[in-house]
Amino acid sequence: MTDFNRTQLYLITPPKLDLSSFPDILARTLDAGRVGCLQLRLKDTPEEDIVRTIDALKPIAQERGVAFLLNDDPTLAARTGCDGVHVGQQDASYEEAREAVGTGAIVGVTCHDSRHLAMEAAEQGADYVAFGAFFPTATKTPKAHPDPEILNWWSKDMTVPVVAIGGISVENCPPLISAGADFLAVVAGVWDYAEGPEQAVIAFNRLFKETPVDP
Repeated sequence: MTDFNRTQLYLITPPKLDLSSFPDILARTLDAGRVGCLQLRLKDTPEEDIVRTIDALKPIAQERGVAFLLNDDPTLAARTGCDGVHVGQQDASYEEAREAVGTGAIVGVTCHDSRHLAMEAAEQGADYVAFGAFFPTATKTPKAHPDPEILNWWSKDMTVPVVAIGGISVENCPPLISAGADFLAVVAGVWDYAEGPEQAVIAFNRLFKETPVDP
């Protein structure tokens, strides 16, 4: 059966942000349409600055029913009251992440293009697995470039949600929606959208409703 409106937006913060203005921008962006999750991703940033940013942004997300995740650091995520953590293969292991954040929090795992890593993470109890990068991205140097077919395979055979990541935009996302992605993780595709991030959220949600998922 064709499934509509299945995919949700998984929003990742910009690599650099200004706390004097970004909280208001974030609030307007989240108010523009459905966003399932917000991940704070600040690389090469002092911990005290990350904590300050969490304190500013977490309430904005949580007050709107948007899960607030921290990238990479399960211990800090637990200490600051985040809803969970996203870990890469070179960060904490799933077991370490789960031990740090507890059974009630979200733990998502990067799996690049590896079906084995994804199945292993799901079996261990991960709340979602993430494949990518599907498209060229300036955010980081991708370790893999999977085909959208991996999303189709996963969505048909597995119950754990799957996140697509990497260079995703309003223009290039329909094949990922059709392939069965539960979430699209987006950075520049929202924050650098020509008409502004609020319009990007509106456009993504329109596509989620209008793009049929392969049966």
